[in-house]
Amino acid sequence: MTNKPLFMNTPSLTENPPAAAEKTQEPLSVTALSLVLKTLVEKSFANVRVRGEISGLKKAASGHLYFALKDEESVLDGVCWRGGAARLGIVPQDGLEVVCTGKITTYPGRSKYQMVVETMEAAGEGALLKLLEERRKKLEAEGLFSQTRKKPIPFLPEVIGVVTSPTGAVIRDIMHRLNDRFPRRVLLWPSLMQGEGAALQVAQAIRGFNAIPKEGLETPDGLLPRPDVLIVARGGGSLEDLWAFNEEIVVRAAAESEIPLISAVGHETDTTLIDYAADLRAPTPTGAAEKAVPVRRELEMQLAETELRLQRTLERFLKEQENILSGLSRGIPSLEQFISEQAQKLDDRTERLDIAFRTFFQNKKSLLDASALRLTRPDILLERSQNRLIQASLPLENQIKSFITQAENRFQTASRLLESFSYERILERGFILALTPQGKPVATAAQAAMHPELTLKFSDDTLRVSTVDKPHKTAKKRNQTTEDEKQGRLL
Repeated sequence: MTNKPLFMNTPSLTENPPAAAEKTQEPLSVTALSLVLKTLVEKSFANVRVRGEISGLKKAASGHLYFALKDEESVLDGVCWRGGAARLGIVPQDGLEVVCTGKITTYPGRSKYQMVVETMEAAGEGALLKLLEERRKKLEAEGLFSQTRKKPIPFLPEVIGVVTSPTGAVIRDIMHRLNDRFPRRVLLWPSLMQGEGAALQVAQAIRGFNAIPKEGLETPDGLLPRPDVLIVARGGGSLEDLWAFNEEIVVRAAAESEIPLISAVGHETDTTLIDYAADLRAPTPTGAAEKAVPVRRELEMQLAETELRLQRTLERFLKEQENILSGLSRGIPSLEQFISEQAQKLDDRTERLDIAFRTFFQNKKSLLDASALRLTRPDILLERSQNRLIQASLPLENQIKSFITQAENRFQTASRLLESFSYERILERGFILALTPQGKPVATAAQAAMHPELTLKFSDDTLRVSTVDKPHKTAKKRNQTTEDEKQGRLL
């Protein structure tokens, strides 16, 4: 491939001399001339392929890309509209050598010509490898290739999800190898494996499998199970053919997959970035099927061998236990002899126990007899106690009599004194005790005036009198103090 720009459908400018050489009566305006030139250029260079190095790349807010294509001697301005930029097969960046396909047009506002780019691809394998290495370092720096992210592949998955083309030989090779080794249920997610849109479809397939709930997804055709392991597979091809598996969207989808993922892209010598992000890399799609499931016949042979080894081990163990039991049984005496010996020991201990009991009770009886000799008869102890009680009670009886006599004397003295202080003795001497109707004594005339009646108690009888009298007499009585009132207060 030449490093010079390639042009297609380029007419000879020496043919059909331009009409501008002819003499015209009226001059053209700048706009009119610009339109003539624009039409001529776009018609002459409607489809061109140009190879060059990207320089001065800018992305406008509208989504359009503006850049320049340059080589050792010339520079060509380029533009890629927003719709075309979204469909580019690669991500443009400064310094990348590319081959662009599009048309040449002019920009009258600045009297410039430029290329409207419709497609863009890396120019040569060297440029792709450089871009691949830069992308690998970038994703590795983010930790997408870390070994700590790798998940173990299930030993025997129930369901295997495969992302590949439904019409290629890859899916047939995978199914053939799975049927040979260990048939499993396979879910196929059809996807493009190269070209425009392949990377997006592969990423969507990986994320689609991961979106299935663990308990499965109900569909009109039944329950769709969630795969236990995923296989992303494609046959061999050139670096450009496998480029979809180097795109960031695919690598990130593989790294984010919760389901263990096996990468099987290309042949054994082909390496793509999805291989670094996958949990396991297989050299070929067939190799991926081999890594996904074990060989059923080998498992059956291993199981049979293990069963045989277990059976032999169990037989050997039981034989050893039988030998041990036989050896132990020879050291055990006969049951009759063992019972006879134990019966003899029981007789001996019974006899010794009988002797021990007789000796024990004899010793206790001797101790009891000795203690009985030291004891005094109860009647003698009772008589002695009675004598001591009589001797102790004589002084106490005299003291009690003396105390009673003294108490009687004190009582008689107090009784005579109380009798002498009795109000009845005073009444016998001619005094009178005035009582209220309630039986309370009256001490003053004022208290007597508060009651309409009074009871006068004499030594021989009582007399009820009224205290109602004339006011002047009552007032006079209240102001007088007689010897009788004084005597009443004394009472």
